[in-house]
Order: sequence, then structure tokens, then C-alpha cells
Amino acid sequence: MPAQAWIVVIAAAASVSLSLGARQTFGLFLLPLGAEHAIPAFAYGAAVALHNLIWGVGQPFAGAIADKFGAGRVALGGAAIYAVGLILPALWPSTTTLIIGIGICTALGVAAAGSGTVLGAVARAVPENRRGDALGLASAGGSIGQAAMIPFVQWGITDHGTSGAFLMLAATMALMLFVAPRLEWAPPGPGTGRPTGLAGLPALAKRALAERDFALLTLGFFACGFQLAFLTTHLPAHLSLCGLPAGLGVTALMLVGLFNIPGSWLCGRIGNSIRPEVALGGIYMIRTLAIAVFASMTPTEWGTLVFAAVMGFIWLGTVPLTSAAIARRFGVADLGALYGICFFSHQLGGFLGAGAGAWVVDATGSYAAFWPVMLVVGVIAALANWVTRPIKLAVA
Repeated sequence: MPAQAWIVVIAAAASVSLSLGARQTFGLFLLPLGAEHAIPAFAYGAAVALHNLIWGVGQPFAGAIADKFGAGRVALGGAAIYAVGLILPALWPSTTTLIIGIGICTALGVAAAGSGTVLGAVARAVPENRRGDALGLASAGGSIGQAAMIPFVQWGITDHGTSGAFLMLAATMALMLFVAPRLEWAPPGPGTGRPTGLAGLPALAKRALAERDFALLTLGFFACGFQLAFLTTHLPAHLSLCGLPAGLGVTALMLVGLFNIPGSWLCGRIGNSIRPEVALGGIYMIRTLAIAVFASMTPTEWGTLVFAAVMGFIWLGTVPLTSAAIARRFGVADLGALYGICFFSHQLGGFLGAGAGAWVVDATGSYAAFWPVMLVVGVIAALANWVTRPIKLAVA
């Protein structure tokens, strides 16, 4: 790839690392906020749940603006909003500031500075035959951030309390001043004659969702969010209910992040060789088989770590492959907006997966009744991608 393309890829990975890495630490604040400021767990949980929904709603709009004005400008603005969202509960800790800061501001920040926005810039910067590699490398940035920021924030909470840790996270967003200009700072170039940006978003969404294969791709992404949000939210509790050490869940989630670094790159590379939808179907089926084996056996420490490693290797591999599939069908000019439309279904699935899991465990005292649902959802996602039709490569 040209040197300038590598700069865009590295900048995109850094942006994803900062924005996604910060949000991966939110779970560490739940109990300390209660101990320090008497903020109920359900209040913080509501803020995080709202964060996921607002992120999903905001992603198509952030992507559309980035497609028109450049991803770098949008990412820098997103980092500023993100920082405000972290500063509010740091200085004035309360349920209200958590809802506004974590629930709304950080959600808009990650929509603007995260993978849904910056991957469009990557796809436009690299040659088409290297697009899969580049998208995979940029996507891996989120896992680098997760692996680095979890111990960083845990140290901050231990030594400086939740307010200090929130301020430390906010300070990391200042790094975007150096990262964002290396992204797609200028508008991508002349359009196609159609309305672009927010003005063209409704028509673009209607046109895309009317296409059978894009709708199937979106259905698969819904299942991705459903499965991953359930595991992220409920795996530690499931392990505790099975009598395993409390820290095992945190270790498993960190292992997921570490294994996803090479996994995202490899999944993106595979998308250069075979049709992305075929690879996505394979990922969903492997993930579902791993869940089936894990759910059918009595959990052990080593078994959990192996499960986390397998899941981690394909955890976010769906992101570069989904981006590549959309680019092949529609080109790259509107990739940010189109990915955002697809990603909204991912976040809706995540909201339902996490919420339904909580309802099941409250009603039954275990997660046994939910594992079959996870399997059915995964099989549907695999089949939805495998029945998509091959197409000729789109002209960027």
C-alpha cells in the first residue's frame, strides 16, 4: 500500500482504540460509583444501556456526515463530545450526569470516532485489493484499546477514585488532536449526483434496505450484536452462578480482547480471498458451535479460558468483513452511512440480548433457558449470509 494509505490505517486504528477502548472500561465503574457516591447500580446500568441505543441511532448520521465532510473532522468532534461525557460525572457525580454523560455524550462520541466512521476513510484510502487487510488492521485497534485501558482505568479507580479515573479517560481523548488530521480530513471528492450527507440519508437507507442481500447482511449483524452483548454483560455472572472465581469473568473478557487483535486482521485478510458474506457465515457458525460446546458442559476455569480465546479470535472479525461486503455492493462513497444503517441493527440486537438475558436470569435464577436462543440466533445469522448472492465488484 502507499505510505499515505498506511498513515490512514494507523490513524484509524488509533481512533478506534481510543473510542472503543474507553467504553470497554465502563463496567469497572459500577460498584465503585455506588461505594463512593451512593449511585444505585440500576442507574448506572440504565446509562450504559442508553449508551448502546444512542450509539446505534447516531451511527448512520455520523457516518453520513463523515462521508460528506471527511472522517477526520467528525472523529475530532466526536472525541470532544466524548471527553465532555466523561468530565460531567467526574466533576458532578449523580444519576443525571451519568445519563447525560455516559448515556448520551459518550455514545455520540464513539459513533463519531469509532469504527463505523473511520473505516469508511480506510476503505477510500487503500487499493481495493488490499481493502480487507486494511479494514482488519484498523478494526483490531479496538481490542488494543481494550487490553490497554482496562488495567489503566482499574489503577485510576484504585488510586484516584471514579472521578479521577473518568478524568484520566477524558484526557486520553486529547490524543485525537494528533490522530484526526491523519485521517480523511478533506471531503472525499466529487459525489455521484445524489444528495449526500444527512440530506441523502433517508433515501440511501430506503434504497439499501430494499435490496435483499443488504437486508440479509443487516439481519446477520443483528445476531452478532445479540450474541456478543449477552456474553459481555452476562458471562461473568454465569460463571459466578456456576461456582467459579469472581475474577474469572474479567480475565476471560481481557483474553477476548487480546485474541481479537490478530483475529480481526486475519478475518479482514480472508475477505480479500473469498466473498465476505461467505466468511461472515462461517464466523457466525463457528461462534455458535463454540457456544453450544461451552453451554453443554459444566464450566471450568481452563474451559472458560479456551472458550474466551476461540470467541476472541472471531469477536470483531465481523466488522471488517461487513464493511468489505457493503463496499463491494455499493462502493465506498457512502460506506460510513451504509455501515451505520447496518450497525443500528447490531446495537438493537445487543440491547435485546443483554436485556433478555437479564430477564431470564431474574425469572429463573440461571441462564440455562437462554443458551438455546443464542444457538438459534447464530444459525439464522450464518444462513442469512450464506444465501446472499455473489455480485460483481462495485466501482469505488
